[in-house]
Amino acid sequence: MNMEILNDRKYSPKHTWAKLDGEYAYIGVTDFAQDQLGEVLYVDVPDVEDELTKDVDFGVIESSKVASELFAPLSGEVVEANDEKLEDEPEYVNEAPYDAWICKIKVADMVEYEALLTAEQYEASLAE
Repeated sequence: MNMEILNDRKYSPKHTWAKLDGEYAYIGVTDFAQDQLGEVLYVDVPDVEDELTKDVDFGVIESSKVASELFAPLSGEVVEANDEKLEDEPEYVNEAPYDAWICKIKVADMVEYEALLTAEQYEASLAE
């Protein structure tokens, strides 16, 4: 499998990533997820002040093949949403899945972040 998996962030088994920025984290979908989805046509971005709960869906990503729920890798409050970029260019998720963040949250519990998969662990989970 020739998927890009970056070492500067952690991964959920549900194919989302979280990249820490101090007490905040950017959240997006993995290269594997965008590849499986096909051409992304729409991303439902959460609103600022929404509360995300780890492993609970916080939106939908629609592609030419399927609509799929997005599951939060971490709990926290949304402080920024990438709605303008993703509304205008949903295909950005396909072009640059690790730059096309969906939202930025204030992390509620760093223990949740530590429990996420490393790049190596995520890659191993894809091989199973």
